[in-house]
Amino acid sequence: MNKIIPKVTVIGAGAVGATLAQRILESGIADVVLLDVAKNMAIAKSFDLLDASSVIGHERSIFATDDYKFIAGSAVVVITAGLARKPGMSRDDLVKKNAAIVSEISSNVKKMCPGSIVIVVTNPLDVMTYLAAKAAGFERNRVFGMAGLLDTSRFVYLVASELKVSRSSVKACIMGSHGDTMVPILSKTLVDGKPITEVLAKDKLDSIIKRTRDRGAEIVSLLGTGSAYYSPSAAAFRMVEAVLKNSRETFVVSACLKGEYGLSDIAIGVPCVIGASGINKIMEIELTEDERNAFRKSAAAIKETIGAL
Repeated sequence: MNKIIPKVTVIGAGAVGATLAQRILESGIADVVLLDVAKNMAIAKSFDLLDASSVIGHERSIFATDDYKFIAGSAVVVITAGLARKPGMSRDDLVKKNAAIVSEISSNVKKMCPGSIVIVVTNPLDVMTYLAAKAAGFERNRVFGMAGLLDTSRFVYLVASELKVSRSSVKACIMGSHGDTMVPILSKTLVDGKPITEVLAKDKLDSIIKRTRDRGAEIVSLLGTGSAYYSPSAAAFRMVEAVLKNSRETFVVSACLKGEYGLSDIAIGVPCVIGASGINKIMEIELTEDERNAFRKSAAAIKETIGAL
């Protein structure tokens, strides 16, 4: 019996979307539809990826289009489309322009893929996740955003680099917004099983937290044009993989809350169990008073931006 190969649609053939498509194809877990209003660019990238298939040794397919009818039947839809940040531009500067893009995409996904899981990557991430959930009208477990997984990875790398330890020895969790008010949960951060506050001086730790918050802007500034794409695509891929394999892994994702952590009508980064149904469970972990206050501040910033819509 032939195995049924799932289909994943990646909307946006820019650097993040194309790299995500590459990761999905080369992993062998799904075929890909790459959709972009710049159809020729999407086709060119699909041809390039297909030309590499026999070198890598996979049999997956990719189809590029600008027509939403071809996304029908997708198990997962990943939204990466939108304007990228330019040097000096904050994530919030992108709100109005990207809101229109994400709203239109989500409406088309609702029409063509009513049973899909939607993963949002477009910035400002938490606000776009909230908007996508509203526009698609899906159950909240089926729309979530890639954010905390990326921020946590950046933090882990910087901590491990400072301490000269393996990255696998650092266990961390970053909640809140994907932006300036992200909240490192230091009470749950361990290095070789020891609390991070016992192995890293406060000034060093504060510096790492600041650099983690500024990491995206740092990369944008160095690139001059465009923004980070290797790490965002890696984080998005891990989430797609968790859905398709029903691995029930716990990641920090931007989830729509209905009372969890005392918040409602908001999308914000919290630990969630991810599987075939999308968010299987929202984890409510214990926070210190300082962490709770920082988390509420982060939520307030997201709410303010949502209000601007």
